Amino acid sequence: MANSNGGIVGVDNPAVVQPEVITTFNSSGTLTTAPYTTEVEYLVVAGGGGGSAFYYAGGGGAGGMLTGTGNPVSGGSPYPVTVGGGGAGGTGGPTGPNGGDGVKGSDSVLGTPTPITSEGGGYGGGNGRPGGGPGGSGGGSGTVGAGQPGFPASGGTGVPGQGNDGAAQNFPGPGLESGGAGGGGAGAAGTSATFYPDPTNNALKIGGPGGNGLASSISGSSVTYAGGGGGGGYFQAAGGSGGTGGGGNGGGPGPATQAQAGTTNLGGGGGGGQHGPSNPPSEGAAGGSGVVIVKEAQGEYVGSGIWDMNSVYDSVKAGTWSN
Repeated sequence: MANSNGGIVGVDNPAVVQPEVITTFNSSGTLTTAPYTTEVEYLVVAGGGGGSAFYYAGGGGAGGMLTGTGNPVSGGSPYPVTVGGGGAGGTGGPTGPNGGDGVKGSDSVLGTPTPITSEGGGYGGGNGRPGGGPGGSGGGSGTVGAGQPGFPASGGTGVPGQGNDGAAQNFPGPGLESGGAGGGGAGAAGTSATFYPDPTNNALKIGGPGGNGLASSISGSSVTYAGGGGGGGYFQAAGGSGGTGGGGNGGGPGPATQAQAGTTNLGGGGGGGQHGPSNPPSEGAAGGSGVVIVKEAQGEYVGSGIWDMNSVYDSVKAGTWSN
């Protein structure tokens, strides 16, 4: 007789219902897929880049963000997962390592047969240096005056499909200094610093905001990831705001407004430090670590058509086995 076993004669094997499975990796580990899973939906966010130290400091770029469905897997198989860490913030201003630049974030990888790799965020540039890139999103540039080496400094480039560029410096005119530029985010590019003349200080300049991130609902609720870090303010000016999705704010005057780190497991870029008499001196802030989330859809799977010997014996004895 025909049945749900594809027309094979015998007792009817019931279908197997496999529930939805969502696995979140906040650190590196191993994904073991459910027995009947053949493809997965994924979110892979890399670590954000670090902001630069306190001379005209650019914000760090967000970690790369990749989403998709249909990535093929073999049910029950283990796959390695790497969650990238955030890059360190720059230290020491222009006399520090690499001129006070931050450090690029680390990649995140979902190591299925078709690996998914998102690239770490670009670092923020310090003291008139360009922002780091290519990165998941590019870092913001530091700023320097006209006629000085490195003028004008460009923002770091983002990897297409993963993030956006960091901002370039915004030079207001001869003799005027500038705040740092914002790092790029998954949803938008960073923004250059905005010049605000002040009657007592014509060099007052607020750091540029970081680019906003993007939302994903793969975890079951909407969460925004991968915001860029804000640029540091110049002298007594405020730092730029971090982008939505974990971007850290740039540093402003005084200890209460030090540069902020990108948010852990959101892949946000770190804020750039503040230039001027901040006490303690405002160093660049670290980027936030990334995250990998894998979703296996609920499904109903037809029985295999294979019966163990006990099932065959019981069916024959009961007269329910068809031959």
